[in-house]
Amino acid sequence: MVHFVGAGPGAPDLITLRGAELVKGTDIVIYAGSLVNPALLGLVKEGCAIYNSAEMTLEQVLDVMKEAQAKGLDLVRLHTGDPCLYGAIREQMDELDKLGIPWDDTPGVSSFCGAAAALGAEYTLPGVSQTVIITRMAGRTPVPERESLEKLASHGSSMAIFLSAGMQEQVQAALLAGGAYTEDTPAAIVYKATWPEEKIVRCTLGNLAAAGDAAGIWKTAIILVGGFLGQGYERSKLYDPAFTTEFRRGTDSPTQGG
Repeated sequence: MVHFVGAGPGAPDLITLRGAELVKGTDIVIYAGSLVNPALLGLVKEGCAIYNSAEMTLEQVLDVMKEAQAKGLDLVRLHTGDPCLYGAIREQMDELDKLGIPWDDTPGVSSFCGAAAALGAEYTLPGVSQTVIITRMAGRTPVPERESLEKLASHGSSMAIFLSAGMQEQVQAALLAGGAYTEDTPAAIVYKATWPEEKIVRCTLGNLAAAGDAAGIWKTAIILVGGFLGQGYERSKLYDPAFTTEFRRGTDSPTQGG
């Protein structure tokens, strides 16, 4: 059995309970060595075989999975954050299906959630934004032209930009070219969210690249941009005394009776 497990954003205690139990009980771990906190490997049992997928191809990963299945061993494929985001898991799952090897998937806490927690931020502030765009800048790995950063930025919504910390000048230019953000739009760069070495840089979009350069951040960071990082927003309707819900009558509700 192959278990895909989200390791969480970095802090060892932010892996889920289910994920931790799977890691503790498995016979083999293949972990994303360039991103997963190696402290999580302290959970494995004695004798567990450990492979670093940063040094492996897909074919080599699959070979280990096939060997584990042939020997009746459990294997955990440990991905950073939640593997559904930039985890390259679909290609693994499809190949396992072809081979008749069973698998399951345990979600994890994504770094965009860890970054928001570090900033004390809420992506979906009333009156500011009710949409979060999760994306990346085109680089050695392309993105569909319809999903260019400039086009996505035209919405002016809350945005979390992965895998782009090394291209901050291009990110800044593309976001401004979208037309909805201005140089004064709040932004932030969060390096290794939830790790002990976490670093937070708050800035505006107009000085994003300069701020990242000054902080020496060029990888393992997420870029956040949008009005949700500012000060203005509306009060939530859900907890407004005037707002009627299924569970309570608000002061704006017409009185009952005769």
